[in-house]
Amino acid sequence: MLGRRRPARLPARLLPALCCVALAAAGPAGCGSGSAEGPDTVRIAYEQVPDNKVRVMSDFLAGVKEQFEKAHPGKHVVLEPVTAAENDYYAKVQQMMRSPRTAPDLVYEDTFLVNSDIRAGYLRPLDDYLAGWPDWRRFDATAKAAARGQDGHTYGVPDGTDTRGLWFDKEIFARAGLPANWQPRTWDDILSAARTVKREVPGVVPLNVYTGKAAGEAAAMQGFEMLAYGTGPDPLYDPAHAKWVTGGQGFADALAFVRTVYHDKLGPELSDALDPNVPTVVATEWIPSGKVAIDLDGSWLGQYWSPTGARPWPRWNTVMGTAAMPTEHGQAPGAVSMSGGWIWSIAAKAHNPGLAWEFLTTAQSGANAATFDVRQANIAVRSDVAADRRYLTSMPGVGFFTTLVRYTHYRPALPVYPQVSIAIGEATEAVSTSQSSVAAAARDYDRQLSQIAGGAVESAR
Repeated sequence: MLGRRRPARLPARLLPALCCVALAAAGPAGCGSGSAEGPDTVRIAYEQVPDNKVRVMSDFLAGVKEQFEKAHPGKHVVLEPVTAAENDYYAKVQQMMRSPRTAPDLVYEDTFLVNSDIRAGYLRPLDDYLAGWPDWRRFDATAKAAARGQDGHTYGVPDGTDTRGLWFDKEIFARAGLPANWQPRTWDDILSAARTVKREVPGVVPLNVYTGKAAGEAAAMQGFEMLAYGTGPDPLYDPAHAKWVTGGQGFADALAFVRTVYHDKLGPELSDALDPNVPTVVATEWIPSGKVAIDLDGSWLGQYWSPTGARPWPRWNTVMGTAAMPTEHGQAPGAVSMSGGWIWSIAAKAHNPGLAWEFLTTAQSGANAATFDVRQANIAVRSDVAADRRYLTSMPGVGFFTTLVRYTHYRPALPVYPQVSIAIGEATEAVSTSQSSVAAAARDYDRQLSQIAGGAVESAR
């Protein structure tokens, strides 16, 4: 759900050490043991965030493993959690997929990396498998498109999607004299509320907007793009002309908002904001402790606070309010959201792709998909799950965040996007730390963009 700079490529000589560190939880099999490559074994690689209390995926997969091995006597599932912050996860799992010796059979992929990983030869098309799977017709068309490469083939099965908006602490708002039914109509309304909190409730973070390179896609997508896409159509990429956009006023306005948050001391301390683990810290420490007034974040936060979550917080539904993120000046359509998601893919160098597919369809059966979406606080992408009473009543706020789908945008699903994301992160960090003016940071981004896109750029209209 929630990352995303293009990872640095590591020297080949570091591969064995990297795999042993990244896959320590998998035991000897994770470091290339032949026992993990037999015809009866399927290896599953997925992200485990460093905070070991966040175990939604690990616990879910452990249950699926038990189901699968019971239904397939003699078959074995090796779970290989890659313990890392989001950006490091991408680097490690891509390194694993480079070699037949270390490639997992099934891998958890962020949709924004699909096309770059296809281009690198890491993923296997699933069209033949999908053609014989009746459940595929239940998946939302937009979610299917997120797993489709530019070559027209499908490379994964989505397990849910998400939306983004504003979370706010109603108790802090009450102390600041702000309404419990707050719904800002413009960016200025957000800044005004944050300034009121700063004045009336010292000691809390008035407004959290993710920024900087280390936070990866949390900064690029949840922070910057939630702003940029509220300024007008196609602020990053013009699909009609297949060109990336430079010199956009909306791009500069989004940077200016980020700069204001940090220059005016409305956001977290920079040492905290630039920590790669800040999204987890915000969700599991700051918000439940009443230290954040407004947080621009994702629909999934409730999963952390549920009775089985990383930070159980029984009062969260009465303390926390939600609001749609407004467009810059309140112009139509009035609100903005960004959506992403993750897919299960079979590695191109998988030893047992057929067994991987069998495990995937077990994990993504209707019943298991509903279980995962409830635990993960996902927005469902299967029609049967979306109508499941367990899902509909699972999490306060699921209805609100589902309504944001009509305002949502998707990142340009192009191979160079991960590099564009890095450049966005660098621009936000430059203005947050006051290393660059907004104009200078925007110019630096434009120069990088032209190189990244191979000249396939156009000036904003």
